[in-house]
Amino acid sequence: MDVSCLHVVVSTKAPPLVLGGVGHVNKVRREENPNGANKRISKVYRKIRTRTRRRSDDVVRLGLNGLTSIQDQDKKVGKRKRARKGCYELNVIHYNIIIRILGKARKWVHVENLWNELQANGTAPTNSTYGTLIDVYSKGGLREEALLWLQRMNKQGMEPDEVTMGIVVQTYKKSGDFEKAENFFNNWSSGKPINGRGKIADTNNTRSQPLLTFSSYTYNTLMDMYGKAGQLQDASDTFSRMLREGIVPTIVTFNTMIHICGNNGKFEEVDSLIKQMEELQCLPDTRTYNILISLHAKHHNITAAGIYFSKMKENGLKPDYVSYRTLLYAFSIRHMVGEAEDLISEMDEFDFEFDEYTHSALTRIYIEAGMLQKSWSWFERYHPKGKMSSECYSASIDAFGEHGHILEAEKAGQERKNLTVREFNIMIKAYGIGREYNKACETFDCMEKLGLLPDKCSYSSLIQILSGADLPHVAVPYVRKMQERGLVVDCIPYCAVILSFVKLGQLDMAEELFTEMIGFTVQPDKFVFGILINAFAGVGSVEKAANYVNKMGNSGLRGNPVIYNSLIKLYTKVGFLQEAEETYKLLRSSEAGPDVYSSNCMIDLYSERGMVPQAEEIFGDLKQKGGANEFSYAMMLCMYRRVGRIEKGIAFANSMFELGLLTGNLSYNSIIGLYASDGRLNEAVETFWEMIKSSIQPDDSTFRSLGVVLVRFGASKDTVSKLVYKHG
Repeated sequence: MDVSCLHVVVSTKAPPLVLGGVGHVNKVRREENPNGANKRISKVYRKIRTRTRRRSDDVVRLGLNGLTSIQDQDKKVGKRKRARKGCYELNVIHYNIIIRILGKARKWVHVENLWNELQANGTAPTNSTYGTLIDVYSKGGLREEALLWLQRMNKQGMEPDEVTMGIVVQTYKKSGDFEKAENFFNNWSSGKPINGRGKIADTNNTRSQPLLTFSSYTYNTLMDMYGKAGQLQDASDTFSRMLREGIVPTIVTFNTMIHICGNNGKFEEVDSLIKQMEELQCLPDTRTYNILISLHAKHHNITAAGIYFSKMKENGLKPDYVSYRTLLYAFSIRHMVGEAEDLISEMDEFDFEFDEYTHSALTRIYIEAGMLQKSWSWFERYHPKGKMSSECYSASIDAFGEHGHILEAEKAGQERKNLTVREFNIMIKAYGIGREYNKACETFDCMEKLGLLPDKCSYSSLIQILSGADLPHVAVPYVRKMQERGLVVDCIPYCAVILSFVKLGQLDMAEELFTEMIGFTVQPDKFVFGILINAFAGVGSVEKAANYVNKMGNSGLRGNPVIYNSLIKLYTKVGFLQEAEETYKLLRSSEAGPDVYSSNCMIDLYSERGMVPQAEEIFGDLKQKGGANEFSYAMMLCMYRRVGRIEKGIAFANSMFELGLLTGNLSYNSIIGLYASDGRLNEAVETFWEMIKSSIQPDDSTFRSLGVVLVRFGASKDTVSKLVYKHG
């Protein structure tokens, strides 16, 4: 951030800045002359105000009291008419005041009527009138209507002044149209009036020269706009321009920039801004400290947040509710129980109320700290006030239930007189966590008895709980009820129950539910198909697995690596090479690619058939990726032995020794068998003793391989058979 011009600001005695919103009669608007100096029009305004004050006391007093009903407005309009018929006439200032009050009350019909009357009386609306109308419509959530007033203003040939321009920028900013806000400002400052559609207005009221200097109000508005748009550099440039032009930053300026820089993690800039405040003798206010506390807490520097809280008190500022709430919530979510309790004591001293979100967070930290009694005491302290929403009641019940405190969760639920579906759903979840499945079902059924309709979350939660507890038979009726209520929008509920049946090995029930789902035109996804394909692949049912693969393809769904791996495993088990190859190609084309297991299955298939080049290609890919394991090497070794390439097999055996890949019977037996087939008795026996030293128990295959080589060296077959029988 450029601060080279800071000395100009410090040394320049700038005129006092008058900031204010549209429609406030005690604020002064200023005009900008071409040289950038500020002409104050307060003298004229003061005369008008003095002349009209006594005559307009009734109108102003009525306006400031606000409106609480349509009757209030009717009285107000009646009084205004009586005033007009009396000894004086209402002027535009009175209209502006009444428009603002009616707008705040969102009585748009009365606002329109007042505007029509103003027009009929020949009272000329001013910049303040239009600014007030744009402001109240925008704050009332009627953005498009607000911008229509800007169009009317342009049609009248009136150009927005600086305050009205700021209101329009705020209107765009509030709706997230940052680009339009920036374009409006740029065109306005260059002398090109813009209509409510964001285009250059068709008016002859264009200024001959652009405005080069603005008030701090405008700069603050721009910086805030850039900050909310995430344009940190533009905000910083605007601040630097403000300093160069000798405009003294206000506390609002610094608070805005500190907030923008901190939100973007630029804490060096934040420190620089604080130093500038000191140089300009612009003392931080409570909002400054609240921003600093919030920013540091948000960026996980809770120590710095605490330091600024202490500094605020040291500098004679009293922390407000926001200060305490921000820091207390930060302590709560970090389980800083001691620090949180200190703040609670201070808040109690000042009679500060606790908002429901902080209350929920504190209830949870006491629970998670193992302080169950304190958590319950805290809950009891807050809920009798009747200010707790359903959301926060649910959060408290959830906190107890998640940690298995079912009794407390039940008590918390009983404390609320009119339970909603939300609380019932939380209790169902709590019973699920506590494995009290009967109570979960009873709670669900109780909703219907009380006239509450369970929602999608109610059904989904209970179905997931029962399916996860291996109770698919209990879950099925709830799936069917959910279907009857029209709450099934996807196959997820069915999927959970089908998976549960598969886990229990009840594949017939899984298929039956799948068929029922299809009958209701609920489209299965690849996960449901994957469950069934994996299930039938696991039991070796090629026909049914392939059937679901075909159904999945007909549904326009592509398989995923999990499905492909299961199929390759199945095809390897039954020796279906062609099907395995086709599936492996699909696996290779997927983003994840084949895993080690699938690749080893393919090596095994090729090894059994002596298909050396194909096996070598897959092994090479595995080795290059660092995935070749003990099984990969063993399968390759067996293949070379099978095709008579003993030397190649021995090379693999040596590699397995060097890489430490001899950890099981399969590897040792493969090497012993390789040496035995080539008549290498010494190597076979040495490998056998290595196997014994490694505490790996020889099996039938080990002794059969040793028997082969012993027979070759003259041992009788009977003796070898007895040896194999004895140790096998």
